[in-house]
Amino acid sequence: MDTSAAESADVDSLGRRTGPRRQHTIEEKLRIVLETHVRGASVATVAHRHNVNPNQVFAWRQLYRRGLLDPKAAPGDAMLPVKVGTPTMLPSERAQSVSPSNAVGRPRGSCRRIEIKLSNGHSIVLYGRVDAEGLSRVIDLLVQR
Repeated sequence: MDTSAAESADVDSLGRRTGPRRQHTIEEKLRIVLETHVRGASVATVAHRHNVNPNQVFAWRQLYRRGLLDPKAAPGDAMLPVKVGTPTMLPSERAQSVSPSNAVGRPRGSCRRIEIKLSNGHSIVLYGRVDAEGLSRVIDLLVQR
């Protein structure tokens, strides 16, 4: 069978892919990423062997480093419900000068406050200890939207 004929059906005259994108399972992604960790392995060579763009493999390697390619963890297992609302008060000089110990609505006994202001005007406020991996997943989900 002529493979060039089969490949030409998936690209247009400019060489762009026209067919549907291939969906890789977490197990496939993990297997490919682990192949790139073998001493002397080249990401480009491994990607070519699996017919995947090397940039995609680099993105999967980043997910792996962040612990997001765990086949045992179902997507969303560690997620908690989050409510994102519009600010009730616009920032002002007076509001900024209030010390955190006098802030209204601050839970007692918490020693830490993290506020993330999004470009759309919404903000996320976290008190106390924060699970870095969980927060990273929430931020990733918000950035994707």
